[in-house]
Amino acid sequence: MKYLILNGSTRRGNTWKIAGLARERLLERDAAAVFEEIHLSELQLPFCIGCSNCFRLGGQYCPHWEKLIRVLNAFDGADGIIVASATFNLRETGMLKNLLDHMCYLLHRPRFFTRKALVITSVGGVGGGSAAKSIAGTLLGIGFNRCYRLSLGTASWNAYAPGEKHKSRIKKATDRFYKDVASGKIHYPSTSILIPYNLFRGMGVNYAPGTEYETEDGIYWIEPRRQKRAYDTDIPLTIIQKAVGGIFYVLGKTFGKRSIVTYKKSLEITGLPSERIDM
Repeated sequence: MKYLILNGSTRRGNTWKIAGLARERLLERDAAAVFEEIHLSELQLPFCIGCSNCFRLGGQYCPHWEKLIRVLNAFDGADGIIVASATFNLRETGMLKNLLDHMCYLLHRPRFFTRKALVITSVGGVGGGSAAKSIAGTLLGIGFNRCYRLSLGTASWNAYAPGEKHKSRIKKATDRFYKDVASGKIHYPSTSILIPYNLFRGMGVNYAPGTEYETEDGIYWIEPRRQKRAYDTDIPLTIIQKAVGGIFYVLGKTFGKRSIVTYKKSLEITGLPSERIDM
């Protein structure tokens, strides 16, 4: 199995120590496991400037695409992803938030449907659970099939020494993550994922080729594999989920007509085209 460890912290301190123990446990379970590391402090991804090119034209039109595509390719190439972040003001670090901002367009056009993640956060006081929930929420929104969370209070600025209780929690969370990744099992999506997915599926019709405000969303959602199904074809659905998806699809299509996003903002700051370009 291949794993990606994404370090969202500025340093390799307490959170990285926890991630290291998770890595050791994965190697105990699978000696042939391969790991790739991406440290956001080394990636030096500039701040998202909100140009909306990713929404309108496609992710490849992001002015920072050369850096972003490295992370997306790593997600595609990994069987399991570990995202590690210290806790800043009850949330993920600014660097990781910036990465997630760059990936926000994937909430409109999800992918990574068969990927699974282990989200690790640490905190000196409180808020680590909120940070882990925030990260996992975005990953699930962009398509991840399952996200496990592990948040530990380290009560230390940089001298964290995991005790037996924390080691046990790390082992337990890592084992759950490993068993799921190794099994290859694909889980049913939750209702909280199905609702926005199908709202976007319905709204996307209003941005299809030939409409006044054609965008990449419209192209994505009229593809045959998505047009008539309540979730991605790689993911199983119950009859009830199909019905729920259908209802919210109709709602999205209906109310989407009344709230068209025009995307007429200036792109002078990026120097990129204001109209869609076919590649």
